[in-house]
This record gives sequence, C-alpha cells and structure tokens, in this order.
Amino acid sequence: MSEVARDVTDAEFSMAVLERSKEIPVVIDLWAPWCGPCRQLAPLLEKIADERAGEFELVKLNIDENPEVARLLGARSIPLVVGFRDGSAASQFLGVQSESAINEFIDSILPSQADQLITEAKAKISSGEGVMAERLLNNVLELDPRHEVARVSLARLLVEDARYEQASEVLSPIAVTGGEEVTTLLALVQLNLADDVDLSSLETRLQADTSDLEAAVALGKALGAKGEYERALELLLDAVKQDATFQDGAAKQVMLDIFNVLGAQDPVTKDYRTKLSLALF
Repeated sequence: MSEVARDVTDAEFSMAVLERSKEIPVVIDLWAPWCGPCRQLAPLLEKIADERAGEFELVKLNIDENPEVARLLGARSIPLVVGFRDGSAASQFLGVQSESAINEFIDSILPSQADQLITEAKAKISSGEGVMAERLLNNVLELDPRHEVARVSLARLLVEDARYEQASEVLSPIAVTGGEEVTTLLALVQLNLADDVDLSSLETRLQADTSDLEAAVALGKALGAKGEYERALELLLDAVKQDATFQDGAAKQVMLDIFNVLGAQDPVTKDYRTKLSLALF
C-alpha cells in the first residue's frame, strides 16, 4: 500500500469515504490488478496526493475484491476516479488523465473560498461568537450573493437577535427558489414583523366586538409571534369564517405563516389546515 493512498474495502467505504468526506474531500481510485491503465494512473494520483497533502485524501479500492462499491458507483470501466465532498460524489473521471487535468479535477472538488468561510462561520456560531459569524457570512455574500446556506445562516442569526427586518432583506433574494428552511424562516420573520401591540387592548376590543377583524388579525399575528400558535389559529380561523377577504385575506395569510413555522407534519398544522379548508370551501 502506498504511503499516500490507503486501501479501502466495501465494509470501510461508508466511514472512510462518505463520512470522512464531510471533513476533507476524499478521492477514491477504483482499480484492479489486471488493469494496465490503472497502473499508469496510480503513480500520478499518488504524486499529486503527496504534493497536495492536507487538501484531500486518496484511497484505492480493488473492484475484484470489493464489487459492492464498484456497483454502487457504476464502475463499468476502470480506472474510475470519483471525488467526494460533504458525503456525496462531487465529480469523477474515467481513464488515464494528464497531471494538469487531474489537478483541475482536484480543484473542482475542493471547497471554494465561500465554502471555507461558511465552515468558519458555523464554528463561530457553535462557540457563541455571533458577531464574528455575521461578519464572515456577509463576506460570503460579497463573493456569492445567492449563496443559500450563507443567507439562511445569517437570517437565523438575525432572527435570534430580533432583527426581523434585516432578516427579511437577507432572505428576500431566495424567497422563491429557497428550500423548506427558507420558507419557515420567512414565515417566522413575517409573524414577528408585526407592529408593537398592546395585547390586552386588542383582547378588550375583541371582547367588546367579536366582529372587529382588524383586532382579531393583529392579535392572532402577535400571539403567533409569541409562540401561542393554537390560540392564534383559533382567533384567525374565526376571522376567516366571518370574512375571508378582509384586508386581502390577511387572517388566512397569517394562518399559513404559522403553518410554515410549525411544519406540514405538525398535528396542529394538520388540524387547522383542515379547518381552514372547510371554512373557505
């Protein structure tokens, strides 16, 4: 076994490649003793691994002895070289390549400057250094304005610091294209963007006039921001039943925001989504 390339087996693949690639990129060389091109490629891979030690790890897998991983990676021909990062395959090439081409391949699987800053920012968040993390995340967005992980991480920091308007601005560019976490954060931000309200005053208004939909919507939103979701949803549902079109469907929209915060599988979401559908249709 080479000093710079570790042999791995089917049984070791998950830990040695998939899990390890979450810490450092891993390049796996699929080969066999009878394969002439494999013997040509191996010295080049090992030379580059030695020269770029610390940037990635090189492992080798004999497909004759370890057919499961070869099947998993679709190795119909060899040598097949696959680069892994963050637990999944990032790129690959087949056959013998030049040294410059292999170096370009290695470059393609290494974390970008933005990715490195994200890693640093997450470490700062874990250690409670929010100010430094925020600075790093803003640096990422200067490099890549649409970096979703950076925007979500920064928005989460801002929400924790009750800077909801800033969080909304950060999430705005990915509001449509972002994933479920973006939807959840946006909903949470919307709930908390409510103007400062006097809860007791709103409750008094509703007690005096149950048809005061302005008070009902404002109170429902404020209660949602406080995490009193079921109470908020009950008030908002009643408002929808009275007039679903009030303020362009404001009560319904706040209910949808609360559903997004709770998540689609939450029992409260399921219960009140059904009740909302019945009220509307």
